[in-house]
Amino acid sequence: MVQTLTWPLSRGDPTVTCVFRQNCILPCNVDPSSETIIHWDHLTSGEHNVHSYYDTEDQLGRQDQQFKGRTSLFKDLISRGNGSLMLTGVKIQDEGRYSCYSSTERGSRKTFIQLKVEVTLIKVSIKLVENRIICSSEWIYPQPELSWSVNPPSELEINSPTMVHQTEEQLY
Repeated sequence: MVQTLTWPLSRGDPTVTCVFRQNCILPCNVDPSSETIIHWDHLTSGEHNVHSYYDTEDQLGRQDQQFKGRTSLFKDLISRGNGSLMLTGVKIQDEGRYSCYSSTERGSRKTFIQLKVEVTLIKVSIKLVENRIICSSEWIYPQPELSWSVNPPSELEINSPTMVHQTEEQLY
């Protein structure tokens, strides 16, 4: 599992960078208590319930379909102040802003995290077909930019129509 957590220098949410199809931890500190309530929400396109915990157990009845079977908390660590969320099989659609709301008898707090998804495996293929060179790739995110050049430079005009297709998983 590879992920990066950064805090921007300016005011803003900390960012967690996770790898596509890997597991990812979104950090959240909560007040230690035996009566802790935790609600994780994905805020990017509305407020979608990611994971809820209260009465000392997971409460997944309102969980958004996108997250079903892919979330968990570190239950043995909640009483020590760890309300972090484990998100498995990270998807491009998971990218965005999350909130972690926690409440105990001492009060409540809400923190925010930005999740950024990266793809680490890029496959590029270059083929010569008749008098054309075809370059194709898979597993790219975000959308790539493609430009052609020759070395050494030439006055020859390069005619290079490009096509970009997006998969169901939102990769290019």
